[in-house]
Amino acid sequence: MPANRFNGFTEYGIGIGLRIPHYRHILEKKPVVDWFEVISENYMVDGGNPLAVLDQILEQYRVVQHGVSMYFGSVQPLNREHLQRLKTLVRRTKTPWLSDHLCWGSVDGRYTHDLLPIPYTWEAVDVTAEKIRHVQDFVEVPVVVENVSSYAEFHDSVMTEWEFLNEVVERADCGILLDVNNIYVSSMNHDFDPAVYVNSVPTERVAQIHIAGHSRYEKYILDTHDHPVIDPVWELYAQAIRRIGPTATLLEWDDKIPSFEEVHREAMKAEHFLQQVAKMPPALTAEEPVLEVAR
Repeated sequence: MPANRFNGFTEYGIGIGLRIPHYRHILEKKPVVDWFEVISENYMVDGGNPLAVLDQILEQYRVVQHGVSMYFGSVQPLNREHLQRLKTLVRRTKTPWLSDHLCWGSVDGRYTHDLLPIPYTWEAVDVTAEKIRHVQDFVEVPVVVENVSSYAEFHDSVMTEWEFLNEVVERADCGILLDVNNIYVSSMNHDFDPAVYVNSVPTERVAQIHIAGHSRYEKYILDTHDHPVIDPVWELYAQAIRRIGPTATLLEWDDKIPSFEEVHREAMKAEHFLQQVAKMPPALTAEEPVLEVAR
């Protein structure tokens, strides 16, 4: 497998998102979990219960930070106070990398609290890559960017989403958080082959993978994180790790959250795929035949 500072972290195994309804169960039962993913913004505070819980988690588990408000694609400057609080939290958690989304969501200091798609243009590549480099230099840990699900496309785009992702990460010299559920959702909404997307990603830059459930409506699919992972997404996940190798994998379940035991069982389904991939021949390349993804 290709080796670099990003997928050098693949030994992290299978993680689960740390969510409030599960706090008590985790602290009392101490379940076996490789690591927890925490939403950075929930803990960028000076004190109180969130940090108290986080410190207890850190005593026993590894933690990886995941952000939802960096908005690398927004044209306004980065917020210095936000970055300083983020860096303070990075030092507290000792996260091996810091992830956030390849999107925009703020204008003139107003925040949409949504992950909006970026027009895939060369200007956007430059703006986005420069911001990622700045954050990576400031927080002093590797930054990995996540592909988002999308429901609209820009007429100004001059490349595909995966071409845009590849250009950004190369220019920013950062990693990728490959969300295979988001790839599937966008492929259904925009009618492209998700296998082509997975086969186009530079394997040496993938630090982490997200899997999740979604909701299907009459004319589109919505990334809701409130259902188990469907079979076509599992197949896309299998294809991804077939190329990349065993990779830190996180199950997202953020709405209609069931018991911790149910979330844990769903996450551990990934172990089956990781074990199967370990028995397979050398990884596929983008030029070789790809696995068919069920529709």
